Amino acid sequence: MTATIQHISKGSPGILTLRKEADAHYFHNGDLVTFSSIEGMVELNHCDPRPIHVQEDGTLEIGDTSNFSCYLRGGAVTEVKSSQTVSHEPLDAALLQPRVVAQSPQEVHRAHCLHQAFRALHKFQQLSGRPPQPWDPADAERVVGLARALEPLRGTEGEPLEKPLDEALVRRVALSSAGGLSPMAAVLGAVAAQEVLKAVSRKFMPLDQWLYFDALDCLPEDGEHLPNPEDCSPRCCRYDGQIAVFGAGFQEKLSHQHYLLVGAGAIGCELLKGFALAGLGAGGSGGVTVADMDHVEHSNLSRQFLFRTQDIGRPKAEVAAEAAHRLNSDLRVTPRTDPLDSTTEHIYGDEFFSRVDGVAAALDSFQARRYVAARCTHYLKPLLEAGTQGTRGSASVFIPHVTEEYRAPTSTISEDAPYPVCTVRYFPSTVEHTLQWARDEFEGLFRLSAETINCQQALTSLADTDGPNLLTLQQVVLGALRSRPRTWQDCVMWALGHWQLSFHYGITQLLKHLPPNKEGTRFWSDPTQCPQPLEFDANQDTHVLYVLAAANLYAQMHGLPGSQDQPALREMLKLLPLPGPQDLAPIFPSDLASAKLGPEQVQRLHEALKVWSVDAPLRPLKFEKDDDSNFHVDFVAAAASLRAQNYGIPPANRAQSKRIVGQIIPAIATSTAAVAGLVGLELYKVVGGPRPLSAFRHSYLHLAENYFSRWVPCAPAIQKFNRLTWTCWDRLKVPAGQPERTLKSLLDHLQEQHGLKVNMLLQGKAVLYSVRWSPEKQAQYLPLRVTELVRQVTGQVPEPEQQVLVLELSCEGEDEDTTFPPLHYELCKEAAPLHSNIEP
Repeated sequence: MTATIQHISKGSPGILTLRKEADAHYFHNGDLVTFSSIEGMVELNHCDPRPIHVQEDGTLEIGDTSNFSCYLRGGAVTEVKSSQTVSHEPLDAALLQPRVVAQSPQEVHRAHCLHQAFRALHKFQQLSGRPPQPWDPADAERVVGLARALEPLRGTEGEPLEKPLDEALVRRVALSSAGGLSPMAAVLGAVAAQEVLKAVSRKFMPLDQWLYFDALDCLPEDGEHLPNPEDCSPRCCRYDGQIAVFGAGFQEKLSHQHYLLVGAGAIGCELLKGFALAGLGAGGSGGVTVADMDHVEHSNLSRQFLFRTQDIGRPKAEVAAEAAHRLNSDLRVTPRTDPLDSTTEHIYGDEFFSRVDGVAAALDSFQARRYVAARCTHYLKPLLEAGTQGTRGSASVFIPHVTEEYRAPTSTISEDAPYPVCTVRYFPSTVEHTLQWARDEFEGLFRLSAETINCQQALTSLADTDGPNLLTLQQVVLGALRSRPRTWQDCVMWALGHWQLSFHYGITQLLKHLPPNKEGTRFWSDPTQCPQPLEFDANQDTHVLYVLAAANLYAQMHGLPGSQDQPALREMLKLLPLPGPQDLAPIFPSDLASAKLGPEQVQRLHEALKVWSVDAPLRPLKFEKDDDSNFHVDFVAAAASLRAQNYGIPPANRAQSKRIVGQIIPAIATSTAAVAGLVGLELYKVVGGPRPLSAFRHSYLHLAENYFSRWVPCAPAIQKFNRLTWTCWDRLKVPAGQPERTLKSLLDHLQEQHGLKVNMLLQGKAVLYSVRWSPEKQAQYLPLRVTELVRQVTGQVPEPEQQVLVLELSCEGEDEDTTFPPLHYELCKEAAPLHSNIEP
């Protein structure tokens, strides 16, 4: 654990205050810690590990600091050895007095019953020389009898446990105990591997002392048809372990499934491996389609185990498909390198999803997960979804008309930045703030400015352009240059000027407006948060990396060749003069809330745009985190690091920056294997279906803290309006009819059939109808056929294979929280009766 330092006092003991109070719970009395990046009290940097004592207010006693220099700012404290240890009982004692990992008293009792069931299974094996036969009632009853005869378990104080044995649970364990399931092996193997890592690294809390994990919810519930011994007998095939649990009929059904796997990264590789071992899509018309547009990188090899060194640079989907086929030659895997997003709905459209039985999502951003989940809701397909963050992991299942739909949590850095703009621009206190600022810099400098300039080239006046856009344009267009760049050196000069503007002159000007001491009042109540301007130094790697990345991005935007020659750039920077404030036309508003351009600045900007308009349009750059050669992540990482230096914040390294800014959810091998196994267990239920809501499980685990939780998902919320009742899985279905109905006919139909008086009808963001339209406009559009209306308003014509137009509506009398089901306007090829219905 590493935490950011707020302050360290001189004294015996010295008191360390953490910048985030919530970080205090990661530290414990006696933990050994080291320090880094401290300014002032440099004696602590890279010192020998020091023991700490955690005080009630969350501060840390770190030993004698009375003879050290005064603390100025910055720094981080890192735990190198935890004081937490666990004393384990020997096996003979632990068998009779087990300490089990459980989250509730009910789970403790279930774990104790499972403990006795396994003891009875071992006794059966010892007496019979074999395990119980699959789904043999006689063998199962013998195991139950052996469990009853066992010596009762004792509590932590040696007292006998009073709760009775759950014989039904023991019986189900015995009936299915002859089998072996690869998802269970993945989950328990991941836990065991994490325990090995804990023992080797002495990090995190080891298990205390027994962990029982069962997935008996995969079996049919009481009263349902259970597998019979004949159907579960061995077939001398690779799936015998699975057949022993679910039967040969289930295995046949599993092999005919066709699943879409979205993402071939860490979790995707584990899922595809699990599919190969289970035989999903390995027969008949079954198969797996793997969709991933990324290529294998060297950093993937440590946790994406279907890839090898020779695969670097190849598409992940293709390599994963080949590796899975080697695991199971019967598996039919189709790789797709097209992205699964709104731009490829002509590829992953109605015809594609009509052949898909379900979707497994292994994606590295919540934005992508939301889109895939929306596709599953649209096509009424089951969605199995998993994610990890370090040693944390989750797996979820979403079944049409049975469970709630997928809802993504708020991501670390979203498009509508969760951090206040003023904080990010002027008062950052965390590395996330500096990365958000750097990401905004990328957008403003290399995308938004280029798009706006391209639009302005067609205008003769700037009168209609708003102030913020003018500010962005002035800063990017002018910079340290007075004309469009023509050479690599011009781009370097611009980048050097922007370095000066961002990390030196900008901070200097901010301190003029908000000085540390103003009329006897300290604006910066904490001196460690008061920013300091940096001096450019061509010998500092981060300084040079920023200029290298910024100059290359500026060159790409202008269609010029760049350079990756750092030594040559360093020598060039030593010869170039540093641009002064007068050369940069910096923008320093008189206050932090608004800024205006004077007539002279507007004229300079207008003249610059005239000069630029004679050349080709600029190329806006869209941020791409997965190409390590495009300088996108390099720019953001370097800019955030320099910003962190301005404010005394410990910077993130490049990998951390890429993860946070790219909204990547970090993965390690143990948690990835665990969540892939949890997804595999839910897959059994989806394929075996239909199953009630009580059969399904959402799961969450934290391997570092031995936290394991599984719970039944929520049912979909029911909404009502007038005569209409629906959930998130329902839709209004209205056939187009022959001849096709008009807009007026559609509106009348909705009012007559469902009592819906439509106020507004939309397709995407395009308004197809509004009750606020003028009578003339309504008279123009109401007689139009719906497809013709869509063509006139959006300019789009339905594709020949398109089956529905998805429309949204709002109605008179609706509440603010009412979300009507989507209107599916069915593009029937033949005449259809004029009716609509809610899909049950």
